[in-house]
Amino acid sequence: MKAGFAFVEGATSDLAFVAQAATLDALFAVASEALLAATVEDPSSVAPSERRTLSLAEPDLELLLLRFLNELVWLRDAKGLLLRAESVRITREEGEAQLEATLVGEPLSRIRHALAADVKAATAHGLRIEGRPEGFEARVTLDV
Repeated sequence: MKAGFAFVEGATSDLAFVAQAATLDALFAVASEALLAATVEDPSSVAPSERRTLSLAEPDLELLLLRFLNELVWLRDAKGLLLRAESVRITREEGEAQLEATLVGEPLSRIRHALAADVKAATAHGLRIEGRPEGFEARVTLDV
């Protein structure tokens, strides 16, 4: 499956996207790219000048994706950083889904980065991750 995402039409005060990728690791990375694309008009304007690591654990994959995206929103709001996943490693064991990610990006600059939507949070509304014959698909709704 080719990795990618598409925004879903028809949401009010929300923005929804469907992300697809061949692996769970890639799916989480694509979802981070979708969040960045919802936040800034040109995601390619975000240079990989800063690097952060992130470790998370949740009872299931959907909650892990929700927390991952909300950590990215928090890093933008609290630390002023626009970040995307450079690499993601998802593991599952003993009723827990774990994420280890390397994030790259740079401080938000109102001069360099034209803002698109003010994403407040990823929500549990309609959240799902499904296996497909060619990989995985996630549907995520963002509160804007």
